[in-house]
Amino acid sequence: MFSFDPYSPAVDADPFPYYKQLRDEAPCHWSPEAQMWILSRYADIVSAGQDWQTYSSASGNLMTELPGRAGATLGSSDPPKHDRLRGLIQHAFMKRNLLALEEPIRDVARQVFGQLKGAKEFDFKDVSSQFTVKVLMAALGLPMGEEALVPEHEVRENAVLMVQSDARTRAKGPEHIAAYNWMQDYAAKVIAMRRAEPRNDLISNFALAEIDGDRLDDREVLLTTTTLIMAGVESLGGFMMMFAYNLASFDEARRAVVANPALLPDAIEESLRFNTSAQRFRRRLMKDVELHGQTMKQGDFVCLAYGSGNRDERQYPNPDVYDITRKPRGHLGFGGGVHACLGTAIARLAVKIAFDEFHKVVPDYTRVADQLPWMPSSTFRSPLVLALKTQ
Repeated sequence: MFSFDPYSPAVDADPFPYYKQLRDEAPCHWSPEAQMWILSRYADIVSAGQDWQTYSSASGNLMTELPGRAGATLGSSDPPKHDRLRGLIQHAFMKRNLLALEEPIRDVARQVFGQLKGAKEFDFKDVSSQFTVKVLMAALGLPMGEEALVPEHEVRENAVLMVQSDARTRAKGPEHIAAYNWMQDYAAKVIAMRRAEPRNDLISNFALAEIDGDRLDDREVLLTTTTLIMAGVESLGGFMMMFAYNLASFDEARRAVVANPALLPDAIEESLRFNTSAQRFRRRLMKDVELHGQTMKQGDFVCLAYGSGNRDERQYPNPDVYDITRKPRGHLGFGGGVHACLGTAIARLAVKIAFDEFHKVVPDYTRVADQLPWMPSSTFRSPLVLALKTQ
């Protein structure tokens, strides 16, 4: 009997055949391994994402949740608390002019990708990790250079560990919890620095953000900062890895964007649809729901399989074709509903600039290996290693 296990290494490596079977045969599927329902069709996922009163995030939105996070962050809360948090954080984002970040991001891209000049073979993760952490540190206001509290690679390593899970126990292991605690300690030190000496950066802005006298309390600031570092580093890093993976796998698409960088925004959107790094997030039912002949009970957990919805042929013709001319409106690469990702603008800008500069140095590349090691995570998907070779 078919069963979908989001903790399976086979699903990490290639979830799409499983998704298709789910959509066709069991669009509302109970997974004994995950102990939750799996929604796999685009229309059902969009509907659930919009109906927060029924599909609640307040018990945590990660498939395997971190302790103490549920109900206290933007992604793990419902309105009206969610609206309050989002309003205060958006206020901080608005004060940080996105255009002011464009040149610093390009400087980082030139510095990082310039290292690849003359390289015959390299691991794209090495350079994408450097780029991601430097950009997020600059955007968020994390101390860098002589001010740095820790080496940059430690921020990246702990952010990645936080989103992983143990395939055997189907839970967070001691190393994942340790990474989460490390990130909270680090975030607390940064917040203290920025409160003592505010700057024009996101952490300063939302640590001090105020709307009609309302401010985030200390715990909200700490957990929001911790989550933003985790989500920013891993989401942007995974996004870049999957985009590079797609371009390295489809020569025609890569040659097109190298020849005409104006195509990069459309290629980015198609990558977010075709192979998003944000694959699955969970909700909890606040009442019984009848769907596709199944009764999901109040209190049950439900997985919204965004990666499956993006490949639903009911929404996108020829969904398994990577077509950079597609312009996939409404894709779920950044989630949806009230929990659509807040950092989409900076993520799109950073990836566009990164690949523009990358292609100036390495215009012609392909994957070294057909089989790749994939990150063990029930929520996110990206290669642990992406060895590329120039042609």
